[in-house]
Amino acid sequence: MSDQVNFGDAVVSPEEKTRRVGQVFSSVARRYDVMNDLMSGGMHRLWKDRFVNRVKPRTGEHVLDMAGGTGDIAFRMAKRGAQVTVSDINADMLAVGMERARERGLEGLSWKQENAESLSFGDAQFDAYTIAFGIRNVTDIPAALRQAHRVLRHGGRFFCLEFSTSDWPGFAEIYELYADKMIPRIGKAVARDEDSYRYLVESIRRFPKPEAFKRMIGEAGFAQTGYETIFGGLVCIHSGWKI
Repeated sequence: MSDQVNFGDAVVSPEEKTRRVGQVFSSVARRYDVMNDLMSGGMHRLWKDRFVNRVKPRTGEHVLDMAGGTGDIAFRMAKRGAQVTVSDINADMLAVGMERARERGLEGLSWKQENAESLSFGDAQFDAYTIAFGIRNVTDIPAALRQAHRVLRHGGRFFCLEFSTSDWPGFAEIYELYADKMIPRIGKAVARDEDSYRYLVESIRRFPKPEAFKRMIGEAGFAQTGYETIFGGLVCIHSGWKI
């Protein structure tokens, strides 16, 4: 891994990026879901529904939801009968998720603080690995993908929901302007944290394009890799299988 990485548009050491990302999510944890609604006009709920439909969690399956924080994906999968372990590097995000689960009367979820780059789980523990809007915040993405492959059983599936950049003429330019000018302002007004949301916008721009990320998933050992675009590529569902 390089001794310098991007934290948004800034160039920092890997250790500094991990520390700063932790600060970002500790700062926004309590307002994270409200901000998601405001930034996406509620569309993130539909994207997550579509994502879980692609994962097809089944009764009795063991699923690792990495960067699962506030529980949005885990709750949907648990309702379908899957046994879900929710993991996140950030304890504040997990605390919000556990509180939300209690409020909804959802039991049976496991919660564990984990670094996606160095999971403590044994080999071949899970039937599916999911990560939604989290992989771009990982310092060493190839390491996280290799760990995902390691903890999956033979025939297990990897699914990732992540932002990218839209290629729709007109819409792409409008979204870029909105992301640049409005999202940090919304973050300042609602979450009282303009800088964290400026980082999140920058991190989306620096995330690999769909074809490049597909190659990275394949290089981690996954087969039958592919992706589905939403909103002309603004959001992508990536997938791969361990065979």
